[in-house]
Amino acid sequence: MIEEFVGKKVVVDCQSHFVCLGLLKAFDEHFLDLRNCDMHDLRDTDSSRENYIASSVSTGIKRNRKRVLLNRREVVGVSLIDDVVDD
Repeated sequence: MIEEFVGKKVVVDCQSHFVCLGLLKAFDEHFLDLRNCDMHDLRDTDSSRENYIASSVSTGIKRNRKRVLLNRREVVGVSLIDDVVDD
């Protein structure tokens, strides 16, 4: 399943207050490897997770990391940016 997302822009929801948007480069049993990412701490803004993601989809990913390795234990869900709906 997740192999279908490799090479595409994704949204990764984490158990913590973080959300990560970027290009899924690779994955293994322990990590997701994302490139040109926005690693965002939702405690830094007043917007909800859903509003932040919808805003990022409409304005583009605000890259603040060239590469992020996300521990898969932290991951709640992964979706394609193209699958984000705001209606």
